[in-house]
Amino acid sequence: MPMAAHDVTPNRSVLLDLKRRIKLTQSGYKIMKMKRDGLIIEFFEIMEKAREMRQGVTSDYETAMEKITIARAVEGEIAVRSAAYARKADPQVKLGSKSIMGMMVPKVEADFTHGDITTKGYGVISTSPYVEGASNAFEKLLDTIIRAAEVETTMKKLLDEIEKTKRRVNALEFKIIPELKESEHFVKFRLEEMERENTTRLKHIKGKDKGEAED
Repeated sequence: MPMAAHDVTPNRSVLLDLKRRIKLTQSGYKIMKMKRDGLIIEFFEIMEKAREMRQGVTSDYETAMEKITIARAVEGEIAVRSAAYARKADPQVKLGSKSIMGMMVPKVEADFTHGDITTKGYGVISTSPYVEGASNAFEKLLDTIIRAAEVETTMKKLLDEIEKTKRRVNALEFKIIPELKESEHFVKFRLEEMERENTTRLKHIKGKDKGEAED
């Protein structure tokens, strides 16, 4: 934490330490600014992906609802429900993480049972292409929702990190660095003032010694 200018001891050692701290802080400030700018670029790229994913969810949902409506109309509600209950396995969701500019964000993957109607488990009940079409449409919808959730979560984490980094950049730019420079200015001023006082005192002593010698 930087000290108030008048709280520092005006000596050469303190001045050197202040110069070192200012240099390190300014270097850190530049790095934080680069990180902030990089995160903002990443955020806008992710935001565009999120917009596309939202459109994809809407489109896939409409397609899935259309196909299941047709399957119900052709095969009947009981056949559609029986096919759903006969699935061999539910999709498995795997949660992981990845790094974006040193920040960990979620990585989500879903493992679906792709294949023909027999491998999915409901071939013995119905071999209707309408039921299969509805099943594939809902698998695609679920996959899109999972990927959209990953993108939305990443976007939120990026926004939080941007705000946090902006606060740090502002603190360095408008508080910490100015306070360090103010302390440096104060120490320089006091050292110069002390040097002038010493010079004046030495001149006075020399003048006094010279006068005594002449007497």
